[in-house]
Amino acid sequence: MNEQLLRELVPAVIGVLVRRGADFASAEDAVQEALIRALGSWPDDPPRDPLAWLVTVAWHRFLDAARAEASRRGRELAVDAEPPAGPVPAEDDTLRLFFLCAHPTLPPASAVALTLRAVGGLTTQQIAAAYLIPESTMAQRISRAKRRIAGLPLDRPGDLATVLRVLYLVFNEGYGGDVDLAAEAIRLTRQLAALTTTTTTTTTTAPSRGQFQVRAADPEVAGLLALMLLHHARRASRTGPGGRLVPLAEQDRSRWETGLIAEGVRILQAALASDQLGEYQAQAAIAALHADAPSTAETDWVQIVEWYDELLRLTGSPVVRLNRAVAVGEADGPRAGLAALADLHPDLPRYAAVTAYLHERAGDLARAAELYADASRTAVSVPERDHLIREAARVRQQLRR
Repeated sequence: MNEQLLRELVPAVIGVLVRRGADFASAEDAVQEALIRALGSWPDDPPRDPLAWLVTVAWHRFLDAARAEASRRGRELAVDAEPPAGPVPAEDDTLRLFFLCAHPTLPPASAVALTLRAVGGLTTQQIAAAYLIPESTMAQRISRAKRRIAGLPLDRPGDLATVLRVLYLVFNEGYGGDVDLAAEAIRLTRQLAALTTTTTTTTTTAPSRGQFQVRAADPEVAGLLALMLLHHARRASRTGPGGRLVPLAEQDRSRWETGLIAEGVRILQAALASDQLGEYQAQAAIAALHADAPSTAETDWVQIVEWYDELLRLTGSPVVRLNRAVAVGEADGPRAGLAALADLHPDLPRYAAVTAYLHERAGDLARAAELYADASRTAVSVPERDHLIREAARVRQQLRR
């Protein structure tokens, strides 16, 4: 059974049920039950028309739930409104679901979970395993998200920036359980890129509820996709035995996936040609310069600093300023890098690690060892903590020599 095909059908099935009169939350629940049934029965008895099979099973699940809701007489009307059998109308609701699930009123964690279920087609169990939390906790998170957006129509204009932020959050989770979230984020972003390239304005059958509008071929969608591909190309070289973190300077560049790099660069160049620069395009440009360099020493650090200047202009982010200081240290020397840190707060995540690196480059080994140890105590992950502890030990060993 092709699980990816199954996941790709989920938004279409939800859209069919909603157009038939189901509310989003009930439709999504019914499709999830149909999905679980498909995972159990399709390997032995695959249907000739997978979409029609899922629609039929999900619709019957919805009707069963509606019949059981005796106190809600409005839903009883849906029981007698079953549409005639026949081909399912071809209408792609995926883009609408992207915007609904990543609605600005939802907390980021809830938007991520709902997007993975309704658009990604993952089960609650798979999402919980990927995030290493109990299934019951994830189920509650998804239920709260669905209650929060209850009543919002699929044709309500959405916020593309929120959708992109949600997909970026999914990508940064990387891998957990039996679901590769980085690969899933790339798949969904490819889907979004295809939809925004072919969709400009869709008018619903109820004009009074407004129009659903998306600017065609938004370069930031392409920028995010390029960024993901360029980072994903280096994935195999980022960790060593036992999950040991391998910094960029020490990575085996022969293990980088040149096909993904070439695709990412091609997509980025097309996006930049639109002359509508956004933060994801700027980040992708930095990643492309790293991917293009044969080694750390041969990296075009001057151009990377220039791209960080653009990114800082777009975001004003202190994290961007921190990363820019590293690039300045490589381009103009460690003292210049330390000077670039002057207006940043020491409590900023990774501040101590960056400062330690620049002090080591400047020859101040005692201060570097102290800062590496400080950074290890505030690391956000076990691999990062262990890496910083090893760095502190390495520099201390140099001091003893």
